[in-house]
Amino acid sequence: MFAFQQGGWGTLLADRLVRPIGYNTRWAKIILPRLIRKGPGMENPVAVTIFFGANDSTLKGSSADTVGSFWGMRLLHENPKQHVPLDEYSANLRDMVQYLRSVDIPEGRVILITPPPLCEAAWEKECILKGCKLNRLNSAVGEYAKACLQVARDCGTDVLDLWTLMQKDSQDFSSYLSDGLHLSPKGNEFLFLHLWPLLDRRVSSLPWLLPYWKDVEEAKPELSLLGDGDH
Repeated sequence: MFAFQQGGWGTLLADRLVRPIGYNTRWAKIILPRLIRKGPGMENPVAVTIFFGANDSTLKGSSADTVGSFWGMRLLHENPKQHVPLDEYSANLRDMVQYLRSVDIPEGRVILITPPPLCEAAWEKECILKGCKLNRLNSAVGEYAKACLQVARDCGTDVLDLWTLMQKDSQDFSSYLSDGLHLSPKGNEFLFLHLWPLLDRRVSSLPWLLPYWKDVEEAKPELSLLGDGDH
């Protein structure tokens, strides 16, 4: 019953089985039909989140480009494999929303999530440890966040603007990130707390697939367990 609470075996197992993929919208658009498709026996999702931009916004420019910093001048490193140009990023998001429409998932069930802000100082340290130079800038991530917001407006989807929310009132957002790029436990909690209100109104009316154990008919449990699931 408590398997998926914090520290539960289900949570630990899910964490062990998941693998980092580092995908961008270019690749996500290709695999989306494998993940969600229309066909016999397929349940229609009541909500779909699309959360991309951190990888798309990696820098693609000359590795000799420079940018000012508090420590003088530093070199920026290109990352052409993950980088997706801003216009293509927007187009890919639109294509994914359009694909979902084509398999009977209307825009009202779709939630776009902007990339979170980048803590450049922390991420630069990670890059140096990996033997490369800084390959992202928070200002560039912000452009992709703005593009995500525009796509949501144009397509009529909900959107969660993480990039703005985490920097609201010039707050120090570094604790939301484990390494300057990826969400920390606090950052994941922040995302959940802002995402749940958007999901709650979509899932609150869903019926239970199986009844609570106290509601199972003792004499004939099959009446409860093999019914229509509306408990």
